[in-house]
Order: sequence, then structure tokens, then C-alpha cells
Amino acid sequence: MLAMVVVTFPDKETQKRAVGFLLGRFSAKVLKSGEHIVPELALAALAEQNISFTVIGKASYEKQIAALRSSASGSLQ
Repeated sequence: MLAMVVVTFPDKETQKRAVGFLLGRFSAKVLKSGEHIVPELALAALAEQNISFTVIGKASYEKQIAALRSSASGSLQ
């Protein structure tokens, strides 16, 4: 199982660039707070692309489950 971490980006433009880069390369979730849950392996890839980010810490089990629940409930209609 991959270790997941919570990161933030300094502004909306950087966030858009990061999300565009992460799509198709890594599994990630965006929380309503604007924080992103990404695999620890994605950190090096973001740094290689010169994308600025701040690591908040390891993603707790509760945050990971909350992200899964909110994405699942958003897709049901």
C-alpha cells in the first residue's frame, strides 16, 4: 500500500498545473479544504517539474476515507 500525504499549492495557477501533471500519472484526491491527497512518490515528480507545494503531513485514514466518500457521493444522482 502506498503512503499518502496531504499537500497544498501556493496559488490557483500552480494548483491547476499540478493537477494537470498528476492526472494519468498518480491517483490523487482533492479535499473541499483545497488540500490534495497524493502518493508520497508524487512529491519527487512534482519537484522535478518545478511545481511548488507544501507538505502538510501524512494523510490520516479518516481523511482518505472522507475523500473517497465525498467523491462517491458526488457521482451518484
